[in-house]
Amino acid sequence: MKKIDDLIASAKSIHDRYKAGRMERETVREWALGLGEYPPPYAAPMREAAAWFKPAREMDPDALKAVDIEKLKAIVEAHPSAE
Repeated sequence: MKKIDDLIASAKSIHDRYKAGRMERETVREWALGLGEYPPPYAAPMREAAAWFKPAREMDPDALKAVDIEKLKAIVEAHPSAE
């Protein structure tokens, strides 16, 4: 269970720092692409995040960040104790 707790803590930290503007998108992208496999219910949101971050995206920066944040939030919310 520690591995899952570490994943959730890391995803929440990345989400919060990126949302607050204290982290660059490229750092978030590298984190998302470096995630390994996890069991359900984490597997689906993690695959979606990796698929989202994999290609370079040409979008309005604010719209891009909004989707990025939602992908990170989905990983955190997959945890049964997520608020």
